[in-house]
Amino acid sequence: MINKQLLQPESIVVIGGSNNVHKPGGAVVRNLMQGGYEGTLRIVNPKEDEVQGIKAFHDARELPPTDLAILVVAAKYCPDYVELLAKEKSVRAFIIISAGFSEETHEGALLEQRILDTCEQYGCALIGPNCIGLLNRWHHSVFTKPIPHLDPKGVDFISGSGATAVFILESAVTKGLPFNSVWSIGNGKQIGIETVLEYMDENFDAERDSKVKLLYIENITDPDKLLFHATNLIRKGCRIAAIKAGSSESGSRAASSHTGAIASSDSAVEALFRKAGIVRCFGREELTTVGCIFKVTENGELRSLSSQLRVAIVTHAGGPGVMLTDALSKGGMLVPPITGQQAEELKAKLLPGSSVANPIDILATGGAEHLALAIDFCEQMPDIDAIMVIFGTPGLVKIFEAYDVLHKKILECRKPIFPILPSVSTAGPEVQEFLRRGHVNFSDEVTLATALTQVMKTPAPAEQNVVVNGVDVPRIRRIIDSIQTLNGWVDPPVVHDLLAAAGIPTVPEFVSADKDEICAFAEKCGYPVVAKVVGLVHKSDVGGVALNIRSKEVLQAEFDRMMQIPDATAVMVQKMLRGTELFLGAKYEERFGHVVLCGLGGIFVEVLRDVSSGLAPLSYEEADSMIRSLRAYKILKGTRGQKGINERKYAEIIVRLSTLLRFATEIKEMDINPLLADGNDVIAVDARIRVEK
Repeated sequence: MINKQLLQPESIVVIGGSNNVHKPGGAVVRNLMQGGYEGTLRIVNPKEDEVQGIKAFHDARELPPTDLAILVVAAKYCPDYVELLAKEKSVRAFIIISAGFSEETHEGALLEQRILDTCEQYGCALIGPNCIGLLNRWHHSVFTKPIPHLDPKGVDFISGSGATAVFILESAVTKGLPFNSVWSIGNGKQIGIETVLEYMDENFDAERDSKVKLLYIENITDPDKLLFHATNLIRKGCRIAAIKAGSSESGSRAASSHTGAIASSDSAVEALFRKAGIVRCFGREELTTVGCIFKVTENGELRSLSSQLRVAIVTHAGGPGVMLTDALSKGGMLVPPITGQQAEELKAKLLPGSSVANPIDILATGGAEHLALAIDFCEQMPDIDAIMVIFGTPGLVKIFEAYDVLHKKILECRKPIFPILPSVSTAGPEVQEFLRRGHVNFSDEVTLATALTQVMKTPAPAEQNVVVNGVDVPRIRRIIDSIQTLNGWVDPPVVHDLLAAAGIPTVPEFVSADKDEICAFAEKCGYPVVAKVVGLVHKSDVGGVALNIRSKEVLQAEFDRMMQIPDATAVMVQKMLRGTELFLGAKYEERFGHVVLCGLGGIFVEVLRDVSSGLAPLSYEEADSMIRSLRAYKILKGTRGQKGINERKYAEIIVRLSTLLRFATEIKEMDINPLLADGNDVIAVDARIRVEK
């Protein structure tokens, strides 16, 4: 519940406000006053008559009606204060800075629940407990520093951790990134990250509101809510980047399938962000750098471009230009060579020894006028999408003049210009003046390229429709309902029937514990064939797979050998096929739903772990994006004279599998490994499915 009393309170009371600005109670009061809060500010402190020049109330019962209360007292006192203020003083919004609640003890959780119950009873908004507060252009209700520059078009930042929020703000301030609001949700008992996004979505005004949202997430409590509102905001023109901390899993994980060994909560996060169109970041420097990229491209220039962004680099230092070129190329972007008559004309205008090949090196002695010439040249080049300018201080030119040129060109040029000003120490005043003029600074060129790679490879939000073409949903339900196994791996014939119902092509196969029946099927389909033991999950580990069997005698011998393997129940025989081995799997993650994984198949899936994840149900666009994001995509596309796979067929199977999962939620884990791609065909060769009914 987010209300006006929280966002634009006419009056605020700080319970526990003090004169000691080195403690949270005093720091909150200081920040409110220095932030220019124009409403009525009240303080409750039983031991002080005056707090930072404001007359203090000794008892909260003496207060007049107030909109917002900020609590900076011991946890044990907070529930009683909330009840008193909500019931008798018409307080309808609370920010509880205090710690010592559910994040520490069971007793603290009970205190927290009492607070929530009271807030729900009286219709109060609740931020916290255990947070640094809320910062917006109306009031600075935080106890920490730094206080960033606030601007209506700045970043909305929502954090699940107070201390981390401070560190991210530190990183952002040094880059010149402005903010519109900072939300520290703490324990998020009532208002979590999803709730804030919901409010921003439902109240979004394209003319008034910030279009950049940065998130630091420690726990996704409602993935569907996050997906829905993040997707809506991005479709309305916003751009969102996020860190999800705590996605890795310590220690080894017992798994009974390839998917189980690879899929994790991190796969679910990756799939959720991909589906929503959220740029995923892994550290605060990357997050704030992405925020700065959004600021530079706030008119959306990069959205209409292909993933192979074409960049011109203007520098007066060769090394950084080379490192930036390498990093951009590694990220799939282009630094195209500059040649021809125009290049020669530019070179003639620059200092002797300058290079225009791209990077354009104007030399350490190149000044403001040379910088302007190079930028103007890049602005006129039709095969350049963006310009990156590296300009520090070699101690030979007037930096103020160069940065003034850069300022003017950023305002004049149609193409986005990324300023890389590395001399934040030796040219500190010049850099700060540049930032004060409303710009950002990427002090490290490789960090910029890495963050830009994340931005460019993030797909647009996916459509939420379920693709049912070619999928026999009623048949799928009949098969699932007929399975007798309550919890475990289903028999191969059932797996085959489910894949057939989903429209996923499978290789002809036959399962039996009778040797004569196995041989008869092999004669019918034609040699060579493959034999696989039935009854075990990891067949290869126990010698339960025999390939390229070319005669009845060899098949009979392999049958006898496999039936001697412990726990073997039967043998499966299939027609021997060849082709590129692909992998497709899925695992159900609590709250997220089914995470679908694709990649190279065979033994490579666990060795290389080159997989891409998506959240079911998937669209064709999502499946295409998953395939293209694989590091092995060049292999799938065809390399060194080898023909590529039928990507469309692979994507179609991925989509159909996701639809199968949508209507068969009892499936908790499955592998198709391998899928064989040969020519225009992609066929499932080996599959297994685990259900929980």
